[in-house]
Amino acid sequence: MNEQNALIQKQILSPGEQYIPLTNGTRVKFHFQTRKAKDGIVVDDSRKIGQLMQLVLGKKFKLEVWEVMVQKMALNEVAKFTVDKTLVTQYPFVSKTLRDMDKPKKNSHHCCGLSLQTEGLGYKDLDELLSNPCDLEFIIELISVELPEDYQKETWQLTDNEKLNTVTKLKEQGNQLYKSGDYEKAEECYRQAVSIIEQLMLKEKPQDVEWLDLAKLKIPVLLNYAQCRLLSNDYYAVIEHCSEILQLDPDNVKAHYRRGKAHFGAWNPKEARKDFQRTAELDPMLQKVIAKELKAIDKAQQERDLQDKRSLQHLF
Repeated sequence: MNEQNALIQKQILSPGEQYIPLTNGTRVKFHFQTRKAKDGIVVDDSRKIGQLMQLVLGKKFKLEVWEVMVQKMALNEVAKFTVDKTLVTQYPFVSKTLRDMDKPKKNSHHCCGLSLQTEGLGYKDLDELLSNPCDLEFIIELISVELPEDYQKETWQLTDNEKLNTVTKLKEQGNQLYKSGDYEKAEECYRQAVSIIEQLMLKEKPQDVEWLDLAKLKIPVLLNYAQCRLLSNDYYAVIEHCSEILQLDPDNVKAHYRRGKAHFGAWNPKEARKDFQRTAELDPMLQKVIAKELKAIDKAQQERDLQDKRSLQHLF
């Protein structure tokens, strides 16, 4: 680290207000301007890009030198760092990523080894910098510092245990929102929880104990999400989600019932009857409820048959 520090020269342009020791997990936001040290040509400017740069320390960002620089700064300080070219070999790739964020996806270039040789980075100045590395100057203004306990972490920052705790919290929040009638926000809580569980399941081998435990955790959350989609009349989404649940738990009463409701809404009467009948078989206490659902299907079928008959009569 001492050798690395010797390759970084700092000049304070405007003193800051307070120095805050930065630990791993601290989130910092800053504006930056990048210049070539030899001629002062501006390569990038975050204000022109239109957004602050954000780093979470200790997450192995491509340009490690930026983490070193911000740890030398006080809050609201503006400083110029002159950095040896050996520490900024990755800068052209970081710059490309930042520039591409403001472009439609269809116009961005995926930078694999082959395309790098044939097409370059898609920016002439970055291709030049890649071919002819030079010392760079970074003018940094440290805008904000948030310690790990002071902000809500994004999902990718969480450990697996933290993700599981987040799932529990999101489910509880969703349940409270659902009870209060705020179905849209409840649905979003359930959606986020399902997404986190699916991320964790991707790390496990299907049907292994850990995978099955996560699948059990997913079922009630996905059921709740399906119920919210049912209230929005998104019938085919409900059918898809409930079918997934029934692959994991073939005798899940709620999944059969909600899929039956969705099939009825999408007017798949045969499938709806099958799900409702299976619901009654699994839970005889619901026979009266199911009888009403089946009666509603019969009535809707009669009305459709009558409408079809009238439509045919108009043809002759």
